[in-house]
Amino acid sequence: MKKTNHLITEKSPYLLQHAYNPVDWYPWSEEAFEKAKHEDKPVFLSIGYSTCHWCHVMEKESFEDQEIAGLMNEAFVSIKVDREERPDIDGIYMSVCQMLTGSGGWPMTIIMTPDKKPFFAGTYFPKESRFRRPGMKELIQQLQDIWRKRREEVYQSASEIVEALSKGDEGRESGIDKDIFQKAYNEFEDRFDNKYGGFGSSPKFPSPHNFYFLLRFYIRENNVNALNMVEKTLHNMRLGGIYDHIGFGFHRYSTDREWLVPHFEKMLYDQALIAEAYIELFQITKNEIYRRTAEEILRYVQRDMTSPEGGFYSAEDADSEGVEGKFYLWTKEEIRNLLNEDSELISEIYNLKDSGNIPGENSGNNILHLTRSFEEVAQERNVSSKDLVGKMSNARKILFAQREKRTHPFKDNKILTDWNGLMISTFAKASQVFNVEEYGEIAIKAADFIVNNLIDKEGRLLHRYKDGEAGIISNIDDYAFFIRGLIDLYESTFNNYWLDKAIELNKDMIEYFCDEQKGGFFFTPYYGEKLIVRQKEIYDGAVPSGNSIAILNLLKLGRITGDTSL
Repeated sequence: MKKTNHLITEKSPYLLQHAYNPVDWYPWSEEAFEKAKHEDKPVFLSIGYSTCHWCHVMEKESFEDQEIAGLMNEAFVSIKVDREERPDIDGIYMSVCQMLTGSGGWPMTIIMTPDKKPFFAGTYFPKESRFRRPGMKELIQQLQDIWRKRREEVYQSASEIVEALSKGDEGRESGIDKDIFQKAYNEFEDRFDNKYGGFGSSPKFPSPHNFYFLLRFYIRENNVNALNMVEKTLHNMRLGGIYDHIGFGFHRYSTDREWLVPHFEKMLYDQALIAEAYIELFQITKNEIYRRTAEEILRYVQRDMTSPEGGFYSAEDADSEGVEGKFYLWTKEEIRNLLNEDSELISEIYNLKDSGNIPGENSGNNILHLTRSFEEVAQERNVSSKDLVGKMSNARKILFAQREKRTHPFKDNKILTDWNGLMISTFAKASQVFNVEEYGEIAIKAADFIVNNLIDKEGRLLHRYKDGEAGIISNIDDYAFFIRGLIDLYESTFNNYWLDKAIELNKDMIEYFCDEQKGGFFFTPYYGEKLIVRQKEIYDGAVPSGNSIAILNLLKLGRITGDTSL
């Protein structure tokens, strides 16, 4: 039996992945910081999540290596944090990383004093120095020397970083008028990729809440180009390798401009937000392909990401058997053996090659992707669209059944209140727009699960449920996203229970998170752990900020209830 470290009793799948490392990892705890004070050592903070590819790489290269672990154990007290469990900690130290290096990402590496003040930041570091990145061996020794010989500078620098971090949260007073919409639209128009859709070049993230804005701008201003940007992007995303054509659902992002080669992990929040974008695009265009795409995403979530009790799981890994994307790739020979006489048609439509279709590789592996819709292919071949779609559907089922026999990527089965709130919204809206009762029932079951399992004895929401145990103090996203889900559930069912619950939690949210002096909502409640700063997140990143969603909730609840104070 391998020796375990202090992570072995944790619930987080990510922390448990590291519980057998020779690094003497601690969870974020006073015990760890007291040990650092007692032993006069800096703290090595490593933040990541269970489905993070480069987190796995750094673990394999360094954290499982006896030599590196020995150096770390001598130089530091080491702490592991799951960013999905503790987004409050992640948010603070990600701001530090971006401030000091100009960029961020995971795994995130922070070196800090025993009183939690950071003085060094970075992301992935290899074991040996390469690609102009210092290796862990070299880095540990340098940091140890700095800590021993330049202690005064370290504390001075750490204090300045914390001061700069605190100033970043100061509010700015400015009026808001309609011009803000035009300015936002102009930003998107300037960055839009006219050839492939999306914004910028590569990597390309879906960021579907940008589409919500553009669709509303189209309705408000009758700006057809706003609609065209959304339609081109969502059409090309659906055709590309970023979409799982066999099992459905979207991968995290595209590594290239064309939406071809994805980073293969699948996140619950992406499924919720992207499906909602397709639902809204269907509402405007009535194009069945957008409805079909949304329903396929929901089918994936229902099949693979829903617990027996009704809550939604968090993510699926990019890797299986130690290789990124292995679960999703196909050789032409496999396709030939499985599909016989239809194999050439499938290979042509999905753009498969004997040598493989991944740029820069000659591995024989292919990412299934389309360059045109089935309907367009049928038109080109002068065959019945219905017959071709039926043939493709049968082929997909055969490939899916075969793929199910493979080693599946790791599934992170913790249930998070905030991400479940997003998914509840999407199922509720799908039931309303598509008039499918089953979607509403799925949303209700998930909302019931949160109400019954993730509210404590004081009536406060909790953040995480895993293995029958709820825990971790909630953040603004938990409240805002779940309240949004409840409002959408009310609008799709007109059951007052959901509205009453939304109003009740909204009152709590205002009490626990509101900044009475400068407006807006802090990320953590007043009763939460006291960290080096109390952040207020306004930026919409991979998901909308809690403040963005809270504003919309307040407007909706104010209108529904007639409570003008909201």
